[in-house]
Amino acid sequence: MQVVLHTGAHFTDDDKLLKSLAKNTEMFAERGISLPKPRSYRADMRSTLGAVQNTAQRDELRARFLDNLVDKSVKSPDRILMSHSNFFGVPKIAIRQNMIYPDAADRLLDFCNIFEQDEVEIFLAIRNPATFLPAMLGGTPCKSIDDLTNNSIPTALRWSELVTRIRAAVPQASLTVWCNEDTPLLWEELLREMAGLDATQPIKGGNDLLDEIMSKEGMSRYQSYIDSHPGMTEMQKRRVIAAFLDKFALDDELEEELDIPGWTEDFIDALTEIYDEDLYEMSRLPGVNLIMP
Repeated sequence: MQVVLHTGAHFTDDDKLLKSLAKNTEMFAERGISLPKPRSYRADMRSTLGAVQNTAQRDELRARFLDNLVDKSVKSPDRILMSHSNFFGVPKIAIRQNMIYPDAADRLLDFCNIFEQDEVEIFLAIRNPATFLPAMLGGTPCKSIDDLTNNSIPTALRWSELVTRIRAAVPQASLTVWCNEDTPLLWEELLREMAGLDATQPIKGGNDLLDEIMSKEGMSRYQSYIDSHPGMTEMQKRRVIAAFLDKFALDDELEEELDIPGWTEDFIDALTEIYDEDLYEMSRLPGVNLIMP
């Protein structure tokens, strides 16, 4: 069985991937793809991982966990899709000792031990620390970035360090990574990747994110253009989306307030430059499927 786990990061898609995927349950059922309800596994996941140290119980834990999944459309799935942005930990403990998600490798190791007889696929969206840290701060009771990160240094944070730890801990699992900033260009491809579908397979929900950030006129023109140009590749479609967003994007949906005491424009630019360099380093890591426009 193929077990797909989307692990966030926090404040990237806010369960929108699940909502778009859910529009395809009938097609998924025909293909043996299960999309269980999040409430049937998120609460149970922590206790299941906590009990995995006993090797003799792993098969029992796996069977119990799968029995609790609620998806009436597929009885014996070939592929299960799950998403849990708190899998690596809640926001207030997500950054420590200059590391993003310090517990990620251990939790994924436990998860893969439970599903050791299956093919595990991990999906992770990353985000520029210049916007990621303020978003995390706004989602916690913490009063400052120092408080949130236990005095970690923002310029020392690297997503590539997290990815390297994950690859070392669970080399048998596939890992797909993309930038949250690119998500509007990649949405339809991400849905297919998570579902394990061919690039030519029609899928519903591919325009859900564009509907939120593009004007109605822009969406109407974009859809007309797509309909009149069948057979475009993913790369060609991304260029079209970028062109329409450049002209019809809703600025209020794209702009982000970065009002952090002590953060100057130069500091934010420095964080962004470090992020760009980090992406280059990540693109060179073996065993990582980095999806970029």
